[in-house]
Amino acid sequence: MSYVLSPAVTGIEAAPIAAVRALIAGRSFPADRPLIDLTQAAPGYPPPAELTDHLARRLADPAIHRYGDILGVPALREAYAEHLGAFHRTTIKPSQVAITAGCNQAFCAAMMALASAGDSVLLPRPHYFNHAMWLRMLGVRPVPLDFRDGSGAVPDPADAEALIDRTTRAIVLVSPNNPSGATYPPAVIEAFYALAKRRRIALVLDETYKDFLPDTTRPHRIFDDPDWPQTLIHLYSFSKVYALPGHRVGALTAGPAALAEIEKVMDCVAICAPRPGQEAALYGLRHLAGWARERIAAVVARGRAFGDLVARSNRWRLVSLGAYFAYLEHPFAGAPAMDVVRRLADAQHLLLLPGTTFGEGQERFVRLAYANVVDDVIPDVVARLDEAAR
Repeated sequence: MSYVLSPAVTGIEAAPIAAVRALIAGRSFPADRPLIDLTQAAPGYPPPAELTDHLARRLADPAIHRYGDILGVPALREAYAEHLGAFHRTTIKPSQVAITAGCNQAFCAAMMALASAGDSVLLPRPHYFNHAMWLRMLGVRPVPLDFRDGSGAVPDPADAEALIDRTTRAIVLVSPNNPSGATYPPAVIEAFYALAKRRRIALVLDETYKDFLPDTTRPHRIFDDPDWPQTLIHLYSFSKVYALPGHRVGALTAGPAALAEIEKVMDCVAICAPRPGQEAALYGLRHLAGWARERIAAVVARGRAFGDLVARSNRWRLVSLGAYFAYLEHPFAGAPAMDVVRRLADAQHLLLLPGTTFGEGQERFVRLAYANVVDDVIPDVVARLDEAAR
């Protein structure tokens, strides 16, 4: 190659899920012991036929194939603002909402608006790998915030405050968490918000998995503070609740000053979120509440069943569980997490992600996404894990 590639990108690891799936490239698996792929957070069911039928009809409208407003279709911004407000028992204005090309774009745009090369952002560890990758591509330093043993993978605001310095521009929280599944208690989220507000930095709160909380308790009261737009940037994805990951549609909620800068980023990256995906999300908000509740209840029950079986096995320690995920401490003392993943793929035909995907110091852990398999596969997953540990 005669030209030079940017070290800001070449220095970043390869896409982690693709790297793990390369372990089984070209392999076939017997029918009586098929591969169970638990790597990626993808719904284990398709969207309903009424949604796909609706999209098929909407595709006949020429407007669907044109550019849309940078911040999203007005009807979707309005419907999502109403949805988010109802969920948090407050009022959200459509003007405070941007529709993005997936929640990843929402995060990327928020970070570009908040931080520059040489700045830093606090990132609880284990972290969603794309968050750390994007920050490093920007020249922004991810500062790891580790959880304390016995906390259920919930970070401590006091630990975060000790890490804040003059370069810190934001704290990122994901709750329910990807990758760990941990749901942060309301008091913890509110304490992080108070910390960010006091230190005059942003709190970027990703609630992609809020719909999969096991009860209807409010996850926090941040939106009760009329000054929330001065501190909070809220992220969301329609991918999980309506089974739309391929349509790339998410949302970002923030104050006017932040949205004005985020709009510039979005215009440069995708101009607007894909119009068919926006149509799908709008239909979901208007018509699929009952369908979504049934699927959410099934995923929550699947997680509980997995947790109960792991607890009975007493070989793999369940660190945290929720939404789509379980974070496990493996029983192979001193073994690198990637070696454990390779062993599970080779001998048990189970594909998981190593803890090191989610940050340094995670060699003791593996992560699996139980939401993308059917219920009757869960006992087989735990049986194979137990077999591997014997």
